[in-house]
Amino acid sequence: MIYSSKSLLTIVLIAICGSYALAQDAKEIIRKTDEKRRGEAATANMTISIIRPTWSRVMDVKTWSRGTHYSLILITSPARDKGTVFLKRDKEIWNWLPSIERNVKLPPSMMMQSWMGSDFTNDDLIKESSIVEDYTHKILGDSVIEGRECWKIELIPKPDVAVVWGKVINWIDKDEYIELRSEMYDEDGYLVNEVNFLEIKDLGGRMLPSVMEFIPAEKEGHKTLIRYHQVDYNANISENFFSLQNMKRVR
Repeated sequence: MIYSSKSLLTIVLIAICGSYALAQDAKEIIRKTDEKRRGEAATANMTISIIRPTWSRVMDVKTWSRGTHYSLILITSPARDKGTVFLKRDKEIWNWLPSIERNVKLPPSMMMQSWMGSDFTNDDLIKESSIVEDYTHKILGDSVIEGRECWKIELIPKPDVAVVWGKVINWIDKDEYIELRSEMYDEDGYLVNEVNFLEIKDLGGRMLPSVMEFIPAEKEGHKTLIRYHQVDYNANISENFFSLQNMKRVR
């Protein structure tokens, strides 16, 4: 079959525009998903369960957040940890220890250590990378999770962005723009963590997963569960709330 130069140009333009539209669609899906689970200022009550092959541990937690730069975490149980507070301000983390009545700033050397024995690190608390702006996005195909039709989307970090992952794959529900599953890979393409988002229900007026199951790929029998009991996306919280002085007063 012989194509004229005009026909070839048309085919090339269609291919380029089609690829661009697909990329734009993938980014828009991620943007809608990200906006749905974020709030300008929010509060939440949750239970964190740390599960290991021979033991488990449960903590009740209250959180306050404002955008991506400010958050405060108060542990309300068990008794031995009650009153412990973590404050994030931009790229710093401070810890209030009621047993010694002191604020302690976590040094860079502790950023990769486990947070309260969970499968999260202290560094996870301060990450400010944007899954919308710091990655390129591509729809890999369609899938079904728990009976929900979803997009399978690949996120590759942009070259000039400091991101820990070499690749992230997200599964997004087509009807509600809910993240159902996520896989994080290192720069060599090995799976590091997988996260399952479960038990979708109304949280603060939004249909969202109420349980997040975090599983490290190379630690058999290890996982951390976060169960949200209540979320308020219309909280009135100023930046002044996130202060070192308030850490010892918050309840």
